[in-house]
Amino acid sequence: QVQLAESGGGSVQAGGSLRLSCAAAGLIISQYCMAWFRQAPGKEREGVAGIDSDGKTSYADSVKGRFTISTDNAKNTLYLQMTSLKPEDTAMYSCAAHYCARGTWWPLLRTGVYNNWGPGTQVTVSS
Repeated sequence: QVQLAESGGGSVQAGGSLRLSCAAAGLIISQYCMAWFRQAPGKEREGVAGIDSDGKTSYADSVKGRFTISTDNAKNTLYLQMTSLKPEDTAMYSCAAHYCARGTWWPLLRTGVYNNWGPGTQVTVSS
C-alpha cells in the first residue's frame, strides 16, 4: 500500500524559504513520476513541480527559478526547496506519485497523471 507523508510546511514572511519533504512508503520513488501540487482556498489544484524516473524536471512558470524539486533515493523521499516565497505561494501543498517507466514521457504537472496522493502540508506566506 502506497503512503505519502508531507512535512515541512509552516508560516514564513515574504522572501523567506521553506523545504518540504514527502516521505514515501510502499513504492520506490526512483521508479515513479513524483510531483508537488498546491491548492489555495477557492482555487483549483495546480501542479508546481514534477520529476520523472529519468530525473527530468518540470516547473510551473510561476515558480521557475525559485523552487527546486529533488529526490533522495536512499531515503525514498521527495523534496521541494522553496525560496523567495511570495504571498501568492500560500496554499496546501501535496505530493503525488505515479509509476512511470524510464524513457517514457509524462505531463508531470497534470493532476490526472497521478493516482497516489499525500494529505498535504500548509504553507502560509505573509507580506
